Amino acid sequence: MQFGFSTNAFREYQLEDAIEAVADAGYDGVELLLDEPHLYPPNATDEERERVSDVLERHGIAISNANAFMLTAIEGFHHPSYIEPDEEYRQRRVDYTLAALETAADLGHDYISIEPGGPIPEGKSREWAIDTFVDSLEEVIPTAEELSVDLLVEPEPDLLIETADEFLALLERVDSERVKCNFDAGHFYAVGEDPAELVEPLWDHTEHYHLEDIPADRSHEHTQLGDGAMDIDAFLSELEARNYDGFVTVELYPYEEAPIETARAAMDYLEEHGWA
Repeated sequence: MQFGFSTNAFREYQLEDAIEAVADAGYDGVELLLDEPHLYPPNATDEERERVSDVLERHGIAISNANAFMLTAIEGFHHPSYIEPDEEYRQRRVDYTLAALETAADLGHDYISIEPGGPIPEGKSREWAIDTFVDSLEEVIPTAEELSVDLLVEPEPDLLIETADEFLALLERVDSERVKCNFDAGHFYAVGEDPAELVEPLWDHTEHYHLEDIPADRSHEHTQLGDGAMDIDAFLSELEARNYDGFVTVELYPYEEAPIETARAAMDYLEEHGWA
């Protein structure tokens, strides 16, 4: 398997500098944050995309994932979501996703990670939220199919889709092979599931993995590898047993004050445990 590191920990850095730092830390890939202050698709120019491609090539590092989950350019990580009651506000998330698909295609990358519906609005039922999420997905699926870029739904605590079973139930509602899973091991652990045990049932639907540690109380806090309670070795062993050769991206966005040191420390952990 190959390892990447997400630039969402490098929000105080220019994207080009973040890519260089991740490459220097020894990673095979880098997850690009498709949001401000990095590469925000609605505003990104051809020149900016070409510059990113040049930097990637110069440092010999691949794109591990295109992160179209966070959306601080408009409001925050989770808003606007795909299930906003205000249709115009919801459309802004849809339009952003369409632009993200185009950006990924321009960069020669074949998937983006997206939020799993967002938090259920107050006063709305889960049934309404699922229906609305499916409607939103159906607005972007034709473009995903046209561009051959997959939409990787990333289950997350406290959002519409949290668990493996909820993700699989979503797939039953969506008629497109372009909708797959961004398997975040820490997210599943935080909702009480065992990431190692979920590799097999989600295997055929997963194209990319996120990795971080999580505290023993299973609070949703992205923690440096080895500083939490998750059995990282068991999880990675399941991927190795299936000869997984894609990317596992370390996602430690809370460590913005020291992202270079954080990336290097995570790589040290992976090397010490024989994974990298």
